[in-house]
Amino acid sequence: MYRALLSTSGFTLLSRITGFIRDMIMAAVLAPGLLSDAFFVAFRLPNHFRAIFAEGAYNAAFVPMYSGLRATDPAKAEAFSRTMLGWQVLIQAVLLAVAFVAMPWVVTLLAPGFAGDPAQVALASELTRITFAYLLCITVVTHLGGVLNSRDSFWAAAAAPVLLNICMSAALVLVVFFPTAAHAAAWGVLAGGVAELLLLLFSARRLGASILPGVPRLTEDVRTFFGRFVPATVGAAGVQLAMFADTIFASFLGAGAYTSLYFADRINQLPMGVIAIALGTVLLPQVSKSVKLGDMGATHRAFRRATETGLLLTLPCTAAFFVIPDIIMTGLFARGAFSVEAAHAAAAVLLAYAAGLPAFVMLRTVTPLFHARGDTRTPVVATGIAIGVNLALKALFVMGLNFGVVGLALATAIGTWGNVLVLGGQGWRLGYMEVSAAFAATVARMAGAAAYAGVVAWLLVGVIADILSPGLALRAEILMVVMSLVWLGAYGL
Repeated sequence: MYRALLSTSGFTLLSRITGFIRDMIMAAVLAPGLLSDAFFVAFRLPNHFRAIFAEGAYNAAFVPMYSGLRATDPAKAEAFSRTMLGWQVLIQAVLLAVAFVAMPWVVTLLAPGFAGDPAQVALASELTRITFAYLLCITVVTHLGGVLNSRDSFWAAAAAPVLLNICMSAALVLVVFFPTAAHAAAWGVLAGGVAELLLLLFSARRLGASILPGVPRLTEDVRTFFGRFVPATVGAAGVQLAMFADTIFASFLGAGAYTSLYFADRINQLPMGVIAIALGTVLLPQVSKSVKLGDMGATHRAFRRATETGLLLTLPCTAAFFVIPDIIMTGLFARGAFSVEAAHAAAAVLLAYAAGLPAFVMLRTVTPLFHARGDTRTPVVATGIAIGVNLALKALFVMGLNFGVVGLALATAIGTWGNVLVLGGQGWRLGYMEVSAAFAATVARMAGAAAYAGVVAWLLVGVIADILSPGLALRAEILMVVMSLVWLGAYGL
C-alpha cells in the first residue's frame, strides 16, 4: 500500500508543484477582474461535469467491477472495459455537441450574475466552448486510469495532470499570440487534455490493456455497472450542486470573487490532492480485493493505515492554513497583476476552507469501504444530507450574514464534516470499519501536535516579520519559507 501511495503521491506532488508554477504565471498575467472571472467559470464548468460523470462516480462503479472480473476472468474484464469505454465516448460526444449549441444558456444558468452584461456572457461562452472539449479527453483518461490502477499501476494517472499544467503555463507565457490571457489559458486547458490522453493511451497499451472502444451494448455486466453508477452519479452530482451554488452565488459578489475562490482552493487542494485523493485511489482496489476474499482483518487494517497516514500529513497543513494564510497567499501569488489586497482576500477564503480539510481526508478513506462492497447508495444518502446542510448554510452566510465569498468556503467545510460523520457512523454501525482506543489515541496525538505547531507559528510570526526589513526584496516569499520551516519543526517535535 505504501509503495503505491508513494508513487501516486509523488507524481501528484509534482503535479501540484507545476500547478503552483502555472497559477503564479496566471496570477501575474491574468489580473483579478471580469476577464479572469470569465475564464474561471469556463474552467469550472467542464470540471463540474468531469467530477459528476467521470472521476468520482465512474471509478466508484468501474474499478471494483473490473478488479473483480480480472481476478476471475481476464478476457471478460477486457471485453467489459472496451464496452464501457464505448459508452463513455458516446455519452461525452453527445454532451459536448449539446453544450456547444446551448453554451450561452448554460453560462447564464450557472452564472446568473453575468446576465446583465452580454459581453461577459459572450466571453464566458466562447472560453467554455474551448475548455469543454477537454471533458471528452479527460473521460477517456479517467477510464484508462481506472484500468491501470486495477493493474496496480498508478503513476500514469497521477502524472497526467502535470501535462495539463505544463500546457497551460506554456500558453500563458505565449499570451501575445492569443486575443487575451483568458483565451491563452483556455487553449492551454484543451492542449493539456490532449496531452493527458496520449500519455494514458501509451501507458495502457504498454501494459497490454485495451485502448479501443467497443460497441456500446447493454450486457449483464454493463447493467450491473449502471445499477451502481447511477447512485454514484447522483452522489457526485450532489457534491457538484454545492459547487454550482458557489458559481451562482459568486457571480453576484462582484469582480474578483471567482478569483479568490480559485486561488484559495488551489492551495487547499495541495493536501487534498497529494494526500487524500491519492489515499482513496490506492485504497479502493486494495479494499475491493480483500472484501472479495472475505478478509475483513485486512480491510480494517488498510482503513486504519490510510486514515492515520492521511491525518498525519494533513493536520499540520490545516494548522498552517489557520495561522498563516496571509503569508502563504502573499508569498505565492502577490506579484504582477495579482495585488497584495487580492492575496489577502484569497487568504480569508483559504482559512475557511481549512476547517473542512481533515474531514475531506477521512471521507476519502471511509467511502471506499462502501464502494468496495458495491454499495454506492449509502454514500449518496450521506452526501444528500451534507449537501442540504451545505446549501442552507451558503444561503445563510452569503445572503443573511453577508460573509461574502468566505461564507461559501465555510459552508463547504461544514458540509464536508456532516458528510463524513453520517457516512462514518453508518460504516461503524455496519461493521465496515473499526475505531479502536489505540486508533483514537493516535489521532488525538496528531491533532495535539498540529495545534502545538500552530501556536508556535502564531507566537513567532510577528517576531520574524519584524526581523525582515519592510523593503527587503522577496520579503513575503522569505517569510513564507521561514514560517513553513518553523511550523514543520514544531510539528516534528
